[in-house]
This record gives sequence, C-alpha cells and structure tokens, in this order.
Amino acid sequence: MYFNKKSILVIYFILIAGNLISKDPYPKNPNIDILNYSFELHLNDANDIIHGITNITLHIKPNEDNVRLDLISKNNDGKGMSVKNILFNGNNIPFTHTDNVININTEGIKYNISDVITVEYEGIPITGLIIGPNMHGDRTFFSDNWPNKARNWLPLVDHPYDKSTSDFIVIAPNHYQVISNGLLVEETNINKDLKKTHWRQSVPISCWLYAIGVAQFAVDYVDYFDGKSIQTWVYKQDRDKGFYDFKVPTKHTLEFFSDYVGPFAYEKLANVQTNSVKGGMESATAIFYSDVSVTGDRSERWRNVIIHEVAHQWFGNCVTEYDWDDVWLSEGFATYFTLMFREHAYGRDDFVKGLNNAKESVYNFYKDNKDASIIHDNLKDMKDVLTYNIQYQKGAWTLHMLRNLIGEDAFRQGIRNYYKKYFNLNTTTDQFKYEMEKVSNVDLDKFFDQWLYKGGMLIIDSDWKYNQKNNEIEISMDQVQDDGYLFDMPIEIMLTFENKSPQIESIHLDKKSKKFIISSENKPKEIKIDPSVKLLARWSINELN
Repeated sequence: MYFNKKSILVIYFILIAGNLISKDPYPKNPNIDILNYSFELHLNDANDIIHGITNITLHIKPNEDNVRLDLISKNNDGKGMSVKNILFNGNNIPFTHTDNVININTEGIKYNISDVITVEYEGIPITGLIIGPNMHGDRTFFSDNWPNKARNWLPLVDHPYDKSTSDFIVIAPNHYQVISNGLLVEETNINKDLKKTHWRQSVPISCWLYAIGVAQFAVDYVDYFDGKSIQTWVYKQDRDKGFYDFKVPTKHTLEFFSDYVGPFAYEKLANVQTNSVKGGMESATAIFYSDVSVTGDRSERWRNVIIHEVAHQWFGNCVTEYDWDDVWLSEGFATYFTLMFREHAYGRDDFVKGLNNAKESVYNFYKDNKDASIIHDNLKDMKDVLTYNIQYQKGAWTLHMLRNLIGEDAFRQGIRNYYKKYFNLNTTTDQFKYEMEKVSNVDLDKFFDQWLYKGGMLIIDSDWKYNQKNNEIEISMDQVQDDGYLFDMPIEIMLTFENKSPQIESIHLDKKSKKFIISSENKPKEIKIDPSVKLLARWSINELN
C-alpha cells in the first residue's frame, strides 16, 4: 500500500512456531484452515443494501467445536450486517452473531477433509465496501479492506495469517463492469436488467487483498508478461488519460522483480482507478489507485506509486506477514524495492534522491517520536498499524543498510531464498533474519535489534585534525542523540586530497565516543561521512586547527 505523506534448526523452528501463536491479540485458531471463500454478492441501484451468500470451504481438525468468523454487526443507525441463516454442509447449524463476531457451534459434528459453511446475510456496509458517486458523479462500488475492514461486508477470518483462494460472484445492474482478483471465468446477462460476473483467485492470499470494483469502466488489455494479462481499468470518462498513464512502467517492473526476486505468483495484473483509496492499494492482481491518479502526464509521483504497488505483489501479497506486528515485511520491502527499481530504470541519482527523501522523513518523525520502533509489540489498536515514516521509510533504510552490511551477492541470494521458501505463505521477521544469516554467515542479532525492535536515531558529532608529525589523521566521533539508544555500525568515510584520488576508509562506531587513527602522508582537503549513502544517520564533521 502507498500512503500520501499527509494522510508502511528444530529448536529454532519450535521457537518460531511458539512466536507465531503468541504474537498480537487476535484470537487465531490453528485448528481451522480456510481453503476457499466463494462470495456471492447482490448489488443494486435503488439502495445501498447488499445481499450476500458466502460459501466457506474449510478444514477443521478433530475435537474443535467452534468456528469463529468476523462480520460487523448491525448498529443503532441500521448499518452493518445481519445474518439470516448459516448452514454446515447444507444443514442448519446453531450460531451467534454478537459484537461483530459469528460463532458457529460445531460440537458433535463429524468433519470431512473439507467442509462447507454457508453464511447468508445482508445489510449496509459501514465501511469496507464504498458505495456512492465517483469524481464524475457516477455510482460505483469499490472495496477498501485495509487493514481489517473486510469484515464490514464479508464473513471471514479477517487477519493475514489465514490465506485462502477465493471467488467473487457479483450480481449487479448490467450497465456495470466488474473487476476482482484472479481471472474472469463468467460474465452472463441474466436478464435485461442484471448481469452475473464471476472472478476466481486460484492463488491463496490474505483477505485484506480481496478486491471488487463495480463501475462503468473503460478497459485496456495492455500487454502480456510471462503469458499473463496486463490490464488497465479506468472510469469511462478517463479512458485516454488513464490508458496512457498506466501503460508504463508496469511490465518493466514485473520483469525486474521477477528477475531479482523470483516468479510473479498471480494470473494477471490490472491497474484500477477507484474512489475507495487515497493513494494505492496492492490488492492481489487488481491494484487500486486513487481516482486522482489519472492525470494524463505520467507524473513521477504516480509512477512511483505504481512501482510500489507492483512490488507488493511479491512482498505482502505472495510472501505475507503472519501478523500486523511485522507489517514492515510488506511496506518496508515494497518501499525499498521501489527504490531498487528506480535505480535500475532511472539511474543512481534517482535512487539516492529517494533514499535522502526517506532519511529526512524518518528524522522529522523521530524528533517527536523518539521511541517509535518498526516492529510493533503486540499491536492493540489497528489505527496504529502503519506510520509512513517508520514502517515504510525506516523499514526501507533498514533493508538498504542490511544490503550494504552483508554485500550485494548475499543480500540478493537471501531475498531469493526467503521468497522461494515462503512463496504464497506467511512469514515473520525472525524467519527473514534466519535466511539472511544463512547466506551471509553474519550474526544479525544486534543489527535487527537496534534497527527494527528499538527506536532512536544515530546522530554523530565528529571532528578531525591532521597530525603532520606522525602522518596521521585523528578522527573523533560522538553519538550525541539524547534518546537513550546507542548504535553499533560500520561507517564509511571519504578522504579527498589536492593531488590524488579520494580514499575510502571503513571505521566501526560501537561506543558513545570513539577515536580513530588513519595513516596518511598527506593532509586531506576534506573528510566526508557516508559518501556512498549507506547509513541512516545525521552528522556533522569539522576540522580542528
């Protein structure tokens, strides 16, 4: 997702498994595995009431006697959902629907390898499905599930840990076109008024990535990548500008990420104009962009949003964080891989510009939020799930520093191993760390602890002088941040001279104050810290007389 700045060993694996169950307060149930959701939705133009029939194919382990689903209950304003009936393999079954949770009593039932629960319901969505006029005054229906709003209009396990395949079957007035996840398997005029559209997502994804858009669209079948369709869906009034804007750089990004990371997981990729998001939303195979994203000039801002959302198809969508504490595995990765593509496609200067902008963003936020960490500690309130400056920008910088710490070859191989191992699965920061340690043979405990699990920012006050008698450069560095944190990092410095090439030296700052001696037959004209832009820090350096 892309936000507007105003508005991201056996014992080892036993320990990991324990962490998976314990992190975040959502009541996960490992005894139940959702295999597929089939959502049938009936939409109309007379009112905002939706009628839904959801068939949930699931595997239930023996001795489990309750199936829990999320669905927002009807409120005092008459909005929300009311459940009409629930069936288990076609038979009525007891249930309750209170406090936004459906509990289905399955005690005494003999389970099959896969069973089907059918939920029939209706209501007016409070949010999650945005119904109303778009920027041109035309009625539209667009999903907005991030991060846990799907429960406002769909009965499901509304959490990233349980990935499944899905079908969206939409019955709507026949002047609409419908876009959703996966591939179109049916489009039929039921009668002169209604049309049935069926999309099937055959690759398992987390439910915040489910999407439908119902509008009067103009559709461009742009190209193919690896035999998979690249499409553009924009409002009919924005046909020319939208087709132009979204034609690039989608295919180029698919090529780059497939080459660097691993294969694209999905059946198609559609860029969709919508009024349900403010920036971009990475919904799998059908990326949503704000209605104002269509400008007709391929602006740099929206170019970068496209890159970011395509990067999410690898990180966040295919390889998905197990819970919201590790949301940086989506947003930090998508942000950094956006920068990597920018370097590949537009050059080093554009890459460095992006890094420096991100650094400034992190620092400006840090000034008033000195303890903010990238990884949450059992996130309690979903309104706090994302901070643009931290999970996005600091997360991206953490990956950049990791890449420079372990080297390009190890970083790329680690990324590829991580992606392959958790392809279409869930993962954690610890599992990512394990893959990077394995390829680099570097103990990353301290690095991950100081950059991901703790707050603070490295601020350096440095001075230097040349000792002509000893032919030595004496450098003093002090960590002067007043946040209580200390950092342990390698730092590059560049010595420039009058009549010889610049000299790069690497030093290691692991204390609050440290002195370094560098032999040199000549006095430097200037000393620069971090000349290659590898360090998330702020600094000053002065020559002493």
